[in-house]
Amino acid sequence: MEANNLVLIDEFCLYCDVDFSFIKSLGDLGLIEILVLENRQYITIQHLKDVEKASRIHYELDINVEGIDVVFNLLDQINDLKKELSVTKAKLYKYELENQYGETSH
Repeated sequence: MEANNLVLIDEFCLYCDVDFSFIKSLGDLGLIEILVLENRQYITIQHLKDVEKASRIHYELDINVEGIDVVFNLLDQINDLKKELSVTKAKLYKYELENQYGETSH
């Protein structure tokens, strides 16, 4: 993994005023992956958005790490349902067009 895709956790905590133990808890629960290189701990750029989101949920709403796990799972379910709804709408639209114009393109 390239170093420019990694964020040093100590620097993130200092810059964003987040406790290191909070980040470690996210890693322990499996919400993010913590990489250790040369005795320094990093998160990937891909996980940065999740860490920032989790930090806001934790510090602004006072929700613990287990609650954040539930929130993330619910958000994933919502995103899955949105995708499923989009596919269903597209199929319905196609069906309506076929019935409206009497076409069958099966």
